Amino acid sequence: MTTRRHYVDSHITDALSRPALIRLEDGLLCVRFESMKVVSALAAVRRLLASGTVEVGDTLVDSSSGIYAYALALACHRYGLKCRIVASTAVDRTLLTQLEILGVEVDRMPSTTSLRLDQDRRISRVHRILRDNHRHHWMRQYHDDIHYEGYRAVAEALRKRMASDRLTILGGVGTGASTGALGHHLRQVVRDVALVGIQPFGSVTFGGEHVDDPDVIIAGIGSSIPFANVVHAAYDTVHWVGFDAARSGSVELLRRSAIFAGLSTGAAYLAARWERGLHPDREFAFLAPDTGHRYVNAVYARHRTTTPVEQLEPHLIDHQSQLALPWSRMSWDGAPAPVNAVYRPSAVEDVLHTSRD
Repeated sequence: MTTRRHYVDSHITDALSRPALIRLEDGLLCVRFESMKVVSALAAVRRLLASGTVEVGDTLVDSSSGIYAYALALACHRYGLKCRIVASTAVDRTLLTQLEILGVEVDRMPSTTSLRLDQDRRISRVHRILRDNHRHHWMRQYHDDIHYEGYRAVAEALRKRMASDRLTILGGVGTGASTGALGHHLRQVVRDVALVGIQPFGSVTFGGEHVDDPDVIIAGIGSSIPFANVVHAAYDTVHWVGFDAARSGSVELLRRSAIFAGLSTGAAYLAARWERGLHPDREFAFLAPDTGHRYVNAVYARHRTTTPVEQLEPHLIDHQSQLALPWSRMSWDGAPAPVNAVYRPSAVEDVLHTSRD
């Protein structure tokens, strides 16, 4: 008789930290979260409390375009900390309502269609908050590798369920602490791990800032500013995926596998299908960081007009100057960061962080 393990959790963050590992077909695994960044925020807060860097009652502050705000709010709720979020214009009403009920102080940025302007405004606002509030701790989700720690358990769960010792991880790069962390932890114990990063057009992280997506930049997987947590040399391949192509991937994933997830998941699924065709001897695991609820109107309600995924294939390029919508792929081969993606802390940022270490 098989014994099943039943989890009884003391807080919702425990349940949210365990992804569902779903084998869609031989060689293709979906790592599906309800809200992925709970993993990194929870582990980061635990370490800060254990080290005495923060104490119960302190306020944790950061900038967010969505799911990190929710993750940090939940971690603070669990451990008796206050939370303050400088929120992107991309944060929707559903999330704002949850943050309000959880007691989060939210600084909402003015509406703008410019990702760079939105991020610059948010970082400037964080700096002003820290100058005026010396008991606030800046989480620095973009720059502090403390956010890598939480993915260690996810990497271990993946390792146990692998059908091959040749694994490719795919997912949005974002702050660098999801795909980057999984690749780092798995490479300690698995013989052959390849890392494929997903980017939106317009993101500076891998040199795609000169090509704008006419529809919308997929929130959370790219950036208009450099991030210290992105270890460019860890990546083997980069896919730039536009809104329309990612939408096709999301709709196809729901239709074929009943997984209801966001745009970055659709982009990763599209890339995983392509890469698997090139390397059928490998196992592929792609990240699904959140559910599809905030994408109902923009993505799923328009499912009848999406391009079938069978009609999509990437432009195969050798340099970022060749980038073209709706989808481009380039071998990265562990190259360093492009010059515009090299993180250089400002004098203000350096002083603020150092004074809290």
